Amino acid sequence: MSLARDLPKRVAVAMPDFGAIKTTQQATWASGDFAVIGTTLQIVGETLAEAVDIRAGERVLDVAAGNGNATLAAARRFAHVTSTDYVPSLLEKGAARAGAEGLRVEFEVADAEALPFRDGSFDVALSTFGAMFTPDHRRPADEMLRVVRHGGRIGLANWTPEGFVGQLFKIIGRQLPPPAGLESPALWGTEPHIVRLFGRNAADIRCERKLFNFRYESAAHWLQIFREFYGPTHKAFAALDAAGQRTLAEAITDLLEQRNVGGRHSLVVPAEYMEVVIVKQ
Repeated sequence: MSLARDLPKRVAVAMPDFGAIKTTQQATWASGDFAVIGTTLQIVGETLAEAVDIRAGERVLDVAAGNGNATLAAARRFAHVTSTDYVPSLLEKGAARAGAEGLRVEFEVADAEALPFRDGSFDVALSTFGAMFTPDHRRPADEMLRVVRHGGRIGLANWTPEGFVGQLFKIIGRQLPPPAGLESPALWGTEPHIVRLFGRNAADIRCERKLFNFRYESAAHWLQIFREFYGPTHKAFAALDAAGQRTLAEAITDLLEQRNVGGRHSLVVPAEYMEVVIVKQ
C-alpha cells in the first residue's frame, strides 16, 4: 500500500521577481514630483544628523537620498557628502538645493542594493525613508554595512507599521495588493527587523520612535498634493478606475480625519517613524 496520500504536500512558493519590482518602483518614484513632498521632511534629516553625531570632515553617504534632506543636513555640518539615488531627476533637485546654499556635495546615480563604492569608504551612511522601500531588504543593509568603516555609523529614519504612513500603505495595498512574497517596507520601522538585518555586524543599535507632523490646510489639500506629487499615491490612483479612485480617496480621507489633531480648520497629522543609529563593529 502506498503511503503517499498520507504525506503532507509541499507547496511551491514563488520568489518575487526583484528586478521587475525594482523597475516598477523606480518608475513610481520618478513619477509626480517627490521633491514637493520631500522638502517638507527636512527636519527629519536634521534630527538624524544630530542623532548620528555628524562631525566636520567626515565622509558621509546618503543612500536613496531623494531630493537630499539628509544630504543637506550633513553638508551643513561640514561633512564630505556623497548623495545617491536611482532617480536622476531627484538628485538634480538635491543639487539645486545644495547649490542655492553654496554647499559642496557630490551627486551620483546609484542603486541602494548595489552601491558603487569600495569597502569602508565612509564614516557614516544615512537613509531617510529611502532604503526601506527597496524590494530585497537584506541587500541595502549589507551594502551600507560594507561601505561604512569599522566603528562607523549608520543612521536611518523609517516609517513604522502602526504610524500614519504605515497605515496609508496598508490602505493602498487593499486596493492594489503588492507582489506575492514581498516584505513590507514598514518592517524597517520595527526593531526586530533592524536587528535581523544589521545585528550580526553591529556593536550597538539604538531605536527610538519619533513623530513627524504633516501640516496641510485640510484632508482634501493633503490628498490633492499627494495624489499629484507623491509617487506611490500618484501611481495608485492612476492604476484604478473611477470607482476604485473614489474608494481609495474616501479611505485615505477617513484616515487623515481620524489622525488629525489640528482642529476643524487645519490638518496636523502626526506620523510615527523609527530613528535608528547603528555602530558597526
